[in-house]
Amino acid sequence: MSKLKKSIILGTLIGSVAYTASKCIVKQPVVEVKPYFKRNSPYLFAHRGGLGLRPEHTKLAFDNALNFNVDGFEIDIRLTKDEEIVVFHDEYIDRVSDGFGKVSDYTLEELRTFDFGHHFKLSDDSHPYRDHKDAKIMTLNELLDLYPSMLINIDIKDPIETRAGGIVVKKLYDLLESKSVRNRVLITSFHDDQINQFNLYAKNKYALGAGVDEVLKAYLHFISGFSHFYTPTRDTFQLPTSVGKLRLDSRFFIQFLKKLNITPGYWVINDIETMSKLLESGAHTIVTDYPDIAHHGLRDKFEL
Repeated sequence: MSKLKKSIILGTLIGSVAYTASKCIVKQPVVEVKPYFKRNSPYLFAHRGGLGLRPEHTKLAFDNALNFNVDGFEIDIRLTKDEEIVVFHDEYIDRVSDGFGKVSDYTLEELRTFDFGHHFKLSDDSHPYRDHKDAKIMTLNELLDLYPSMLINIDIKDPIETRAGGIVVKKLYDLLESKSVRNRVLITSFHDDQINQFNLYAKNKYALGAGVDEVLKAYLHFISGFSHFYTPTRDTFQLPTSVGKLRLDSRFFIQFLKKLNITPGYWVINDIETMSKLLESGAHTIVTDYPDIAHHGLRDKFEL
């Protein structure tokens, strides 16, 4: 046997022993399950209130979603010029309203003058909710009061380097504390630094989602074979089914997360086949634009 082959075999044996030993030695921590996740599962969430059925983030959408036994709403928040937290996704209001410009350039009262049902249309190209009294911008404070039994998944959209993003986290924490809603809100963001900033105030008392960087870190541990070295810091991963060629919806990845008490949720899932597959694989939360499809298609099989 050549020296090269001997070296390869020896290296493989050493690596195998080291790997096995590390799994025996490393005691992987798990996340403490927050009250937010202790209701009966699976959870069905209306994405922005169910934007496939009504103008997104409006009372029209949230009221309509209640007809389909949703567990809660997935919403986004931004900060206005006068530092009010509004339920809104885009940086600009152009796509969904009859106005234009940045949310952060308007006061709340100025935003209330716009019609947020202006561009919503049905498959027949009709615009049934233009100028509707409930197609108005809504504050987070109003949402929490109007739907006291709903779970609310709050996604912080303003990046920390912006003026709004630098202010919104403390504003959000103070509002939530004043409303005593700690057990029914989840705080998340694509921006890990915003989640970290919120947790400086919250001190792990609120359920937290993972940003892009945290999800990537966990996934790399998972596919490397050294998943036991991953230390979980978030209560839930809210995922697309894939990113490029990377599949994030495999049963094995879902079970890896669940073993750590990380709740696996998936967005935006709008067809019954994918919903069923995810739930059968162990997914906990489905976020959809069409809560009616989920309700009617899955309610018997999964008790939604």
